Amino acid sequence: MRALVCKAFGAPENLVIEEREDPSPGPGEVLVRAHAAGVNFPDILMVQGLYQEKPQLPFIPGGEVAGTVEAVGENVSRYSAGDRVVAMPMGGAFAERVVAHEKLCMPMPDRLDFEQGAAFTVAYATSFHAFRQGARLQSAETVLVMGAAGGVGSSAVEIARSTGAKVIAAVSSEKKAAFVRELGADHVINYEQEPLRDRLREITADKGVDVVYDPVGGDMAQAAYRSLAWKGRYLVIGFANGEIPSFPANIALLKEARIIGIWWGTWAKRHPQDSLQNMAELSGLVASGDLDPKVTERYPLEEYIRAFSAISERRALGKVVLTMG
Repeated sequence: MRALVCKAFGAPENLVIEEREDPSPGPGEVLVRAHAAGVNFPDILMVQGLYQEKPQLPFIPGGEVAGTVEAVGENVSRYSAGDRVVAMPMGGAFAERVVAHEKLCMPMPDRLDFEQGAAFTVAYATSFHAFRQGARLQSAETVLVMGAAGGVGSSAVEIARSTGAKVIAAVSSEKKAAFVRELGADHVINYEQEPLRDRLREITADKGVDVVYDPVGGDMAQAAYRSLAWKGRYLVIGFANGEIPSFPANIALLKEARIIGIWWGTWAKRHPQDSLQNMAELSGLVASGDLDPKVTERYPLEEYIRAFSAISERRALGKVVLTMG
Protein backbone atom coordinates (compact mmCIF):
# COMPACT_ATOMS: atom_id res chain seq x y z
CA MET A 1 0.00 0.00 0.00
CA ARG A 2 1.02 3.64 -0.39
CA ALA A 3 1.39 5.72 2.76
CA LEU A 4 2.46 9.23 3.70
CA VAL A 5 5.32 8.86 6.17
CA CYS A 6 6.98 11.24 8.60
CA LYS A 7 10.59 10.17 9.22
CA ALA A 8 11.77 13.32 11.01
CA PHE A 9 9.88 16.15 12.68
CA GLY A 10 9.77 19.28 10.55
CA ALA A 11 7.99 20.93 7.64
CA PRO A 12 5.30 18.94 5.79
CA GLU A 13 7.48 19.16 2.68
CA ASN A 14 9.78 16.61 4.33
CA LEU A 15 7.11 13.91 4.31
CA VAL A 16 7.50 11.08 1.81
CA ILE A 17 5.11 8.73 0.06
CA GLU A 18 6.38 5.17 0.11
CA GLU A 19 5.20 1.63 -0.37
CA ARG A 20 4.56 -0.36 2.80
CA GLU A 21 3.17 -3.77 3.55
CA ASP A 22 -0.58 -3.90 4.10
CA PRO A 23 -1.34 -4.00 7.82
CA SER A 24 -3.29 -6.87 9.37
CA PRO A 25 -6.02 -6.44 11.98
CA GLY A 26 -5.33 -7.85 15.41
CA PRO A 27 -7.89 -8.93 18.01
CA GLY A 28 -10.68 -6.36 18.22
CA GLU A 29 -9.42 -4.47 15.17
CA VAL A 30 -10.72 -3.84 11.67
CA LEU A 31 -8.80 -3.26 8.43
CA VAL A 32 -10.24 -0.36 6.44
CA ARG A 33 -9.59 0.26 2.76
CA ALA A 34 -9.34 4.05 2.81
CA HIS A 35 -11.23 6.20 0.32
CA ALA A 36 -10.61 9.59 1.93
CA ALA A 37 -8.89 11.02 5.01
CA GLY A 38 -9.58 14.31 6.74
CA VAL A 39 -6.75 16.83 7.16
CA ASN A 40 -6.77 18.74 10.45
CA PHE A 41 -4.56 21.38 12.05
CA PRO A 42 -3.27 18.90 14.69
CA ASP A 43 -1.89 16.77 11.83
CA ILE A 44 0.43 19.64 10.90
CA LEU A 45 1.49 20.11 14.52
CA MET A 46 2.10 16.37 14.83
CA VAL A 47 4.40 16.35 11.78
CA GLN A 48 6.29 19.36 13.16
CA GLY A 49 6.69 17.72 16.57
CA LEU A 50 4.67 20.51 18.19
CA TYR A 51 1.56 18.60 19.24
CA GLN A 52 0.78 17.74 22.86
CA GLU A 53 1.73 14.13 22.14
CA LYS A 54 4.76 13.14 20.06
CA PRO A 55 4.48 9.86 18.15
CA GLN A 56 7.50 7.61 17.75
CA LEU A 57 9.33 8.08 14.46
CA PRO A 58 8.76 7.04 11.74
CA PHE A 59 4.96 7.29 11.67
CA ILE A 60 2.02 7.75 9.32
CA PRO A 61 0.03 10.87 10.30
CA GLY A 62 -3.74 11.33 10.03
CA GLY A 63 -6.48 10.93 12.58
CA GLU A 64 -9.69 10.26 10.63
CA VAL A 65 -10.52 8.15 7.60
CA ALA A 66 -13.58 6.93 5.74
CA GLY A 67 -13.63 3.70 3.78
CA THR A 68 -14.77 0.11 3.51
CA VAL A 69 -13.98 -2.71 5.92
CA GLU A 70 -11.79 -5.30 4.18
CA ALA A 71 -11.13 -7.67 7.08
CA VAL A 72 -11.72 -7.99 10.81
CA GLY A 73 -9.63 -9.47 13.60
CA GLU A 74 -10.65 -11.93 16.27
CA ASN A 75 -13.56 -11.07 18.54
CA VAL A 76 -14.83 -8.25 16.32
CA SER A 77 -18.62 -8.20 16.55
CA ARG A 78 -19.67 -4.79 15.30
CA TYR A 79 -18.40 -4.88 11.71
CA SER A 80 -17.85 -7.21 8.79
CA ALA A 81 -16.24 -6.99 5.36
CA GLY A 82 -18.00 -4.52 3.08
CA ASP A 83 -19.29 -2.18 5.80
CA ARG A 84 -18.85 1.55 5.20
CA VAL A 85 -17.19 3.09 8.23
CA VAL A 86 -15.55 6.19 9.61
CA ALA A 87 -12.50 5.37 11.71
CA MET A 88 -10.49 7.40 14.19
CA PRO A 89 -7.19 5.52 14.36
CA MET A 90 -5.35 8.30 16.26
CA GLY A 91 -2.63 8.15 13.60
CA GLY A 92 -2.06 6.21 10.41
CA ALA A 93 -4.98 7.58 8.37
CA PHE A 94 -2.93 8.94 5.46
CA ALA A 95 -2.53 5.55 3.83
CA GLU A 96 -4.45 3.29 1.48
CA ARG A 97 -5.20 0.82 4.27
CA VAL A 98 -5.71 1.60 7.93
CA VAL A 99 -6.12 -0.53 11.04
CA ALA A 100 -8.27 0.75 13.88
CA HIS A 101 -9.89 -0.78 16.93
CA GLU A 102 -13.58 -1.44 16.38
CA LYS A 103 -14.37 0.92 19.28
CA LEU A 104 -12.74 3.72 17.27
CA CYS A 105 -15.00 3.12 14.28
CA MET A 106 -18.58 4.07 13.57
CA PRO A 107 -20.98 3.20 10.75
CA MET A 108 -20.86 5.95 8.16
CA PRO A 109 -24.20 7.78 7.97
CA ASP A 110 -26.03 6.92 4.76
CA ARG A 111 -26.39 10.58 3.77
CA LEU A 112 -22.60 11.05 3.62
CA ASP A 113 -20.22 10.14 0.83
CA PHE A 114 -16.68 9.01 1.70
CA GLU A 115 -15.22 12.51 1.48
CA GLN A 116 -17.86 13.89 3.83
CA GLY A 117 -17.33 10.92 6.12
CA ALA A 118 -13.62 11.69 6.30
CA ALA A 119 -14.46 15.29 7.18
CA PHE A 120 -16.97 14.42 9.87
CA THR A 121 -15.42 12.87 12.92
CA VAL A 122 -12.71 15.07 14.43
CA ALA A 123 -14.29 18.47 13.77
CA TYR A 124 -17.87 17.58 14.63
CA ALA A 125 -16.98 15.39 17.62
CA THR A 126 -14.80 18.20 18.99
CA SER A 127 -17.52 20.82 18.61
CA PHE A 128 -20.28 18.58 19.96
CA HIS A 129 -18.19 17.69 23.02
CA ALA A 130 -17.27 21.37 23.51
CA PHE A 131 -20.88 22.49 23.59
CA ARG A 132 -22.39 19.45 25.34
CA GLN A 133 -19.90 18.50 28.05
CA GLY A 134 -17.79 21.68 28.06
CA ALA A 135 -20.09 24.70 27.90
CA ARG A 136 -23.39 22.87 28.52
CA LEU A 137 -24.86 25.17 25.90
CA GLN A 138 -28.53 26.11 26.22
CA SER A 139 -30.86 26.98 23.36
CA ALA A 140 -31.49 30.55 24.53
CA GLU A 141 -27.78 31.43 24.66
CA THR A 142 -25.51 33.31 22.27
CA VAL A 143 -22.34 31.72 20.84
CA LEU A 144 -19.40 33.50 19.25
CA VAL A 145 -17.44 31.19 16.92
CA MET A 146 -13.94 32.40 16.07
CA GLY A 147 -12.40 31.15 12.83
CA ALA A 148 -15.93 30.21 11.85
CA ALA A 149 -15.18 29.32 8.22
CA GLY A 150 -12.54 26.67 8.99
CA GLY A 151 -13.02 22.95 9.56
CA VAL A 152 -13.80 22.97 13.28
CA GLY A 153 -15.27 26.46 13.18
CA SER A 154 -17.83 25.59 10.52
CA SER A 155 -18.83 22.48 12.45
CA ALA A 156 -19.32 24.64 15.54
CA VAL A 157 -21.61 26.99 13.62
CA GLU A 158 -23.76 24.06 12.47
CA ILE A 159 -23.91 22.33 15.84
CA ALA A 160 -24.63 25.48 17.84
CA ARG A 161 -27.33 26.40 15.34
CA SER A 162 -28.88 22.93 15.70
CA THR A 163 -29.31 23.49 19.46
CA GLY A 164 -31.31 26.67 18.85
CA ALA A 165 -28.59 29.01 20.10
CA LYS A 166 -27.92 32.34 18.39
CA VAL A 167 -24.67 32.06 16.41
CA ILE A 168 -22.26 34.94 15.77
CA ALA A 169 -19.56 33.94 13.29
CA ALA A 170 -16.24 35.81 13.27
CA VAL A 171 -14.19 35.62 10.05
CA SER A 172 -11.36 37.47 8.31
CA SER A 173 -12.65 37.97 4.75
CA GLU A 174 -15.83 38.54 2.75
CA LYS A 175 -15.41 35.15 1.05
CA LYS A 176 -15.46 33.48 4.45
CA ALA A 177 -18.38 35.67 5.53
CA ALA A 178 -20.46 34.45 2.59
CA PHE A 179 -19.58 30.85 3.45
CA VAL A 180 -20.72 31.05 7.09
CA ARG A 181 -23.92 32.82 6.11
CA GLU A 182 -24.74 29.76 4.01
CA LEU A 183 -24.11 27.63 7.11
CA GLY A 184 -26.85 29.54 8.93
CA ALA A 185 -24.96 31.98 11.16
CA ASP A 186 -27.33 34.58 12.60
CA HIS A 187 -24.70 37.33 12.52
CA VAL A 188 -21.33 37.59 10.79
CA ILE A 189 -18.44 39.83 11.82
CA ASN A 190 -15.50 40.44 9.50
CA TYR A 191 -12.97 41.55 12.09
CA GLU A 192 -10.61 42.79 9.39
CA GLN A 193 -13.17 45.48 8.56
CA GLU A 194 -14.90 46.26 11.85
CA PRO A 195 -13.90 46.12 15.54
CA LEU A 196 -14.93 42.79 17.05
CA ARG A 197 -15.87 44.11 20.51
CA ASP A 198 -17.91 47.03 19.14
CA ARG A 199 -19.96 44.76 16.90
CA LEU A 200 -20.50 42.25 19.71
CA ARG A 201 -21.80 45.02 21.98
CA GLU A 202 -24.16 46.11 19.23
CA ILE A 203 -25.41 42.61 18.42
CA THR A 204 -25.91 41.59 22.07
CA ALA A 205 -27.19 44.99 23.26
CA ASP A 206 -24.18 45.25 25.63
CA LYS A 207 -24.97 41.91 27.29
CA GLY A 208 -22.00 40.03 25.84
CA VAL A 209 -21.85 36.48 24.55
CA ASP A 210 -22.57 33.43 26.67
CA VAL A 211 -20.04 31.14 24.98
CA VAL A 212 -16.89 31.78 22.95
CA TYR A 213 -15.64 28.91 20.78
CA ASP A 214 -12.02 29.65 19.87
CA PRO A 215 -9.86 27.36 17.72
CA VAL A 216 -7.65 30.27 16.64
CA GLY A 217 -6.03 32.09 19.59
CA GLY A 218 -3.87 35.07 18.68
CA ASP A 219 -4.74 38.76 18.93
CA MET A 220 -8.52 38.42 18.63
CA ALA A 221 -8.72 36.16 21.69
CA GLN A 222 -8.47 39.09 24.11
CA ALA A 223 -11.35 40.95 22.48
CA ALA A 224 -13.50 37.82 22.48
CA TYR A 225 -12.66 37.02 26.11
CA ARG A 226 -13.51 40.53 27.28
CA SER A 227 -16.84 40.24 25.44
CA LEU A 228 -18.12 37.40 27.62
CA ALA A 229 -21.43 37.87 29.40
CA TRP A 230 -22.05 37.21 33.09
CA LYS A 231 -21.32 33.50 33.75
CA GLY A 232 -19.81 33.25 30.25
CA ARG A 233 -17.67 30.32 29.14
CA TYR A 234 -14.58 30.57 26.96
CA LEU A 235 -13.82 27.32 25.12
CA VAL A 236 -10.15 26.88 24.26
CA ILE A 237 -10.11 24.60 21.20
CA GLY A 238 -6.71 25.31 19.66
CA PHE A 239 -4.25 27.87 18.38
CA ALA A 240 -4.41 27.96 14.58
CA ASN A 241 -2.97 31.49 14.71
CA GLY A 242 0.19 30.08 16.25
CA GLU A 243 0.06 32.40 19.26
CA ILE A 244 -1.20 31.12 22.61
CA PRO A 245 -3.10 33.95 24.34
CA SER A 246 -2.86 34.91 28.02
CA PHE A 247 -6.03 35.99 29.80
CA PRO A 248 -6.28 38.45 32.72
CA ALA A 249 -7.80 36.62 35.67
CA ASN A 250 -9.75 39.65 36.85
CA ILE A 251 -12.16 39.32 33.90
CA ALA A 252 -13.10 35.83 35.07
CA LEU A 253 -13.63 37.19 38.58
CA LEU A 254 -15.72 40.20 37.55
CA LYS A 255 -18.01 38.12 35.35
CA GLU A 256 -17.83 34.78 37.17
CA ALA A 257 -16.67 33.48 33.81
CA ARG A 258 -14.89 30.21 33.07
CA ILE A 259 -12.10 29.22 30.70
CA ILE A 260 -12.61 25.62 29.61
CA GLY A 261 -10.04 23.59 27.71
CA ILE A 262 -11.36 21.14 25.11
CA TRP A 263 -9.30 18.13 24.02
CA TRP A 264 -11.78 15.74 22.50
CA GLY A 265 -9.39 12.84 21.75
CA THR A 266 -8.18 12.50 25.34
CA TRP A 267 -11.69 13.00 26.74
CA ALA A 268 -13.03 10.26 24.42
CA LYS A 269 -10.38 7.81 25.68
CA ARG A 270 -11.33 8.56 29.28
CA HIS A 271 -15.09 8.48 28.64
CA PRO A 272 -15.66 5.96 25.82
CA GLN A 273 -19.37 5.40 26.50
CA ASP A 274 -20.13 9.12 26.60
CA SER A 275 -18.15 9.54 23.39
CA LEU A 276 -20.15 6.80 21.67
CA GLN A 277 -23.36 8.49 22.81
CA ASN A 278 -22.14 11.78 21.34
CA MET A 279 -21.35 10.10 18.03
CA ALA A 280 -24.77 8.45 17.96
CA GLU A 281 -26.44 11.82 18.45
CA LEU A 282 -24.25 13.36 15.75
CA SER A 283 -25.25 10.60 13.35
CA GLY A 284 -28.87 11.38 14.11
CA LEU A 285 -28.32 15.06 13.31
CA VAL A 286 -26.75 14.05 9.99
CA ALA A 287 -29.65 11.72 9.21
CA SER A 288 -32.15 14.50 9.92
CA GLY A 289 -30.26 16.94 7.67
CA ASP A 290 -29.36 19.30 10.53
CA LEU A 291 -25.66 18.70 9.84
CA ASP A 292 -24.11 18.58 6.38
CA PRO A 293 -20.27 18.44 6.40
CA LYS A 294 -18.80 20.79 3.79
CA VAL A 295 -15.75 19.53 1.89
CA THR A 296 -14.44 22.39 -0.21
CA GLU A 297 -10.96 21.15 -1.07
CA ARG A 298 -9.92 17.62 -1.99
CA TYR A 299 -6.50 16.46 -3.10
CA PRO A 300 -5.03 13.10 -4.11
CA LEU A 301 -2.47 11.72 -1.67
CA GLU A 302 0.36 12.88 -3.95
CA GLU A 303 -0.72 16.51 -3.46
CA TYR A 304 -0.57 16.43 0.33
CA ILE A 305 1.54 19.62 0.44
CA ARG A 306 -1.32 21.60 -1.12
CA ALA A 307 -3.75 20.08 1.38
CA PHE A 308 -1.53 20.95 4.34
CA SER A 309 -1.00 24.48 3.01
CA ALA A 310 -4.74 25.09 2.80
CA ILE A 311 -4.91 24.41 6.54
CA SER A 312 -1.71 26.10 7.71
CA GLU A 313 -2.39 29.27 5.68
CA ARG A 314 -5.92 29.45 7.12
CA ARG A 315 -7.55 29.87 3.72
CA ALA A 316 -9.64 26.70 3.75
CA LEU A 317 -13.42 26.93 3.91
CA GLY A 318 -14.95 23.94 5.65
CA LYS A 319 -12.92 20.74 5.45
CA VAL A 320 -9.93 19.58 3.44
CA VAL A 321 -9.49 15.90 2.58
CA LEU A 322 -6.94 13.63 0.94
CA THR A 323 -8.32 11.02 -1.43
CA MET A 324 -6.82 7.58 -2.04
CA GLY A 325 -6.71 6.12 -5.55
